[in-house]
Amino acid sequence: MSLSYRQPGVVLTDRRFSVPLDHDDPAGERIEVFAREAVSASRGGADRPWLVYLQGGPGFGATRFGGAESWLERALQDYRVLLVDQRGTGSSTPANRQTLPLRGGPREQADYLAHFRADSIVRDCEAIRPEVTGGAPWTVLGQSFGGFCATHYLSSAPEGLAAALITGGLPTLDGHADDVYRAAYPRMERKTAAHYDRYPQDVERARRIAAHLAEHETVLEGGYELTVPAFQSLGMLLGTGDGSHRLHYLLEDAFVPTPAGPALSDAFLENMRTALSYAGNPLFAVLHEAIYGQGERPTAWSAERMRGEFPQFDPEKTLMGDAPLLFTGEAVQRWMFDSDPALRPLRETADLLAERTDWPHLYDTERLAANEVPVAAAIYHDDLYVDTEHALRTARTIRGLRTWVTDEFEHDGLRVSGPRVLDRLLALVHGEA
Repeated sequence: MSLSYRQPGVVLTDRRFSVPLDHDDPAGERIEVFAREAVSASRGGADRPWLVYLQGGPGFGATRFGGAESWLERALQDYRVLLVDQRGTGSSTPANRQTLPLRGGPREQADYLAHFRADSIVRDCEAIRPEVTGGAPWTVLGQSFGGFCATHYLSSAPEGLAAALITGGLPTLDGHADDVYRAAYPRMERKTAAHYDRYPQDVERARRIAAHLAEHETVLEGGYELTVPAFQSLGMLLGTGDGSHRLHYLLEDAFVPTPAGPALSDAFLENMRTALSYAGNPLFAVLHEAIYGQGERPTAWSAERMRGEFPQFDPEKTLMGDAPLLFTGEAVQRWMFDSDPALRPLRETADLLAERTDWPHLYDTERLAANEVPVAAAIYHDDLYVDTEHALRTARTIRGLRTWVTDEFEHDGLRVSGPRVLDRLLALVHGEA
């Protein structure tokens, strides 16, 4: 039974759908997909077309709004909105260290999670669309990984789409994970340099923290092992609009005086636990490289291997000299499954996914080249999380796609300035800009 309730400016209805785990075996096991319907409290929504929102990730449930705010307020002027928790996330049948043992051992878990990529997410959408819209096509809004899903949607089921809006999420169509991460490390170096230009005092602070961690075993509350590579991975923050400021404030009061000498403060260590743990979104780590898997070539812990091509990120070499410590981001590495207690039980599962050699291809370039669905995409200049050159190459492949390339926002432009970003994309897709 659906449950409806109100928040400021919006009426929400919780909806649950049963879908096949494997859409190629519709008579087999089924899982649940949760979605939250949103309509304007003042305008209603019965006569409005549908917009389905696919969150970034992988591994994140749809945004939990506190009313008609950000881009949702703008969307409700024109649409009824369906906020989908992609399979395994949010209130959809969860997949994490607690639930996955129900599947069996690591092999069974890996086989299960192989059905949690963009192809299955799009087929979930197509399975529930007739029930939601009565069969009418809908508009998809894909943020980041949600844009990867939207691109697959255009490749596999364009008849289900009235339009596609993509923000910071045009994937490489045929590149291997190695290509993705080989392009990522130079971006991370640029983002680190820009941070130190803004906050030059953080150069010495970061080196001091790293040197301390190199000499002292540090285990956070709950069992997370804070190593130097873990500390470096705070660079993930540098892909958001306020991330450089947040990183600066994390570093500024890291040490406190104690009878035994300077020590990392409890406040700093708690902030590290919050920033680094994948307890809230383990699928981000488990599936992060799998979303790039296509064909017979395994991903094989690509980010970790590609890091070896960039020795300037080696913390030991950095601390032996006087160079600034480089931060990393948008890279899940195998050591994380040793450091993070939320990931440790899934280490063998992640290894099996990294070794997998039977990934279906996700994108049909011929179909994209003949695309007839109106598409608009926001591409963020020097985006940390999605390579700009890869995105532009894909944009040129999709027939009729209109781009907005901007350096006004980082990757989280939809979050920080949702109405403006959505306005621009709607104008593009309707040929008004």
